[in-house]
Amino acid sequence: MRSMLFTVALLAVTLLSGCAGYTWGTSVPKEYRKVSVPVFENMTAVSEIGPIVTQYTLREFQREGSFRIVRPENAAIEVQGVLRSMRREGVAYDRGEGMRASEYRYVVVADVTFVDKKNGKVLLERKGIKGETTFLTNDDLLTGQRNASFRIADDIARQIVNDALALSFPGDGKGTGAVEGVQK
Repeated sequence: MRSMLFTVALLAVTLLSGCAGYTWGTSVPKEYRKVSVPVFENMTAVSEIGPIVTQYTLREFQREGSFRIVRPENAAIEVQGVLRSMRREGVAYDRGEGMRASEYRYVVVADVTFVDKKNGKVLLERKGIKGETTFLTNDDLLTGQRNASFRIADDIARQIVNDALALSFPGDGKGTGAVEGVQK
């Protein structure tokens, strides 16, 4: 009985010692966890997409949990976004309706810049974040596109927050703002 108890204790110590260096949490320094996201500038023909992408980006920052949304004057990082372009192209056609498109691919391209508010330096300038989805028209193109805008916004927001988590911060030893695979 005693040797069995000793074996179980030894096994537990061995298993737990492998996790001794692991910590739960974020790699974002505490002084950079306050973020603000002004409404994205919208250069597309879809008027409502700017506020939708901004709302979804704020929601994604909250969901992820490493950052806290604050007013611009209290932020350590400001996420500046420009929705640069939008395109919609037919991918499926209804032969019975004179070859009218019944399904579209919808793409919105955003440029996003992460600015260190303390010293005004650009931490990352990411061009060409592409959010895309498809949607059915069901004989109402605008409603289909409006509904798809929420999926586009969610796609762009996830990419933005992933980039924020991968940022290099001054003094962290990882360099100055380079994120692998991202244009600088």
